[in-house]
Amino acid sequence: MTAQDRRTSVQDTSATLTLDALGISYERHVYDYDPSAGKLGVAAAAALGLSPDHVLKTLMVQIDGRPACVVLPADRELDFARVAQAFGGRKAKMLSRPDAEQRTGYRIGGVSPFGQRSTVPTAFEQCGMDGPPVVINGGNQGLLIALSPEDALTATNGITADLVKPL
Repeated sequence: MTAQDRRTSVQDTSATLTLDALGISYERHVYDYDPSAGKLGVAAAAALGLSPDHVLKTLMVQIDGRPACVVLPADRELDFARVAQAFGGRKAKMLSRPDAEQRTGYRIGGVSPFGQRSTVPTAFEQCGMDGPPVVINGGNQGLLIALSPEDALTATNGITADLVKPL
């Protein structure tokens, strides 16, 4: 993405600025965000004509009371026992909406694993992290970014793990 492209597209976010600073290339995908959608990630995938297994949602959790970030396909559900195990903990649960927004600096529907206010451990669901580019929230409602799985892991110092409920 050139500097001109950045100026003429959606406003930069902490996520895009972080990726730019790391020299990681990505492609922006802008869509009409629908806050009433039941499953925001699946709705975003549909709005862009993408498969929900390549559009990843970002969720904030607590592992034994410590915050962490998990990234998984938009059409899948977390298995909290697997999430706790991935981070070496005993119990995992979702962070409350206000806590997630305060900790990340992003509003729900726009939470990105990149450029959060404070660094937290991050895990990506292993399925889909060895293939084509993944599409992840870019730090604003209505903005997704596509990048290689390797770059997503590098940008977050993330790990891959089995995090979802079996189909």
